[in-house]
Amino acid sequence: MNKSTLPDLTIFELNAMLKPGERLMGLDLGTKTIGVAMSDSTRSIATARETVIRRKFSLDVARLLEIAAEEPVGGIVLGMPINMNGTEGPRAQSTRAFKRNLGQFTSLPVLLWDERLSTAAANRTLLEADSSRARRAQVIDKIAAAYILQGLLDRLKGL
Repeated sequence: MNKSTLPDLTIFELNAMLKPGERLMGLDLGTKTIGVAMSDSTRSIATARETVIRRKFSLDVARLLEIAAEEPVGGIVLGMPINMNGTEGPRAQSTRAFKRNLGQFTSLPVLLWDERLSTAAANRTLLEADSSRARRAQVIDKIAAAYILQGLLDRLKGL
């Protein structure tokens, strides 16, 4: 069985791979940007970190791996855009391709995590904070990445 036909990593498998103190990096993959969030060392709190402007895949991955190298990152949580009815569309296929290609550059485990409503929740938070439209556009992706990662962290607490 080659790497592309392996089943998706489960939350249980990811949890078993993590060493004490290792952080998780959350990613919200967009067509123009990649939102990046990082957990704390106890894997309790997700913090929005950065928005990477997408240019070329190899450059994007190089930046993501630079960020991961700054902290002891034990895994990557990649937001999976699943439709509200549970089906996968073209964006999900693109996310799977990104995950597969990312695997060529790093041995870090990558978990796909349901990102339904994360951008809506991030937008609502920014609106409640009275952020301007321009400010929301600058930070929405990294805030969404933090929502995605926080969802996983909350689920990990129950394991």
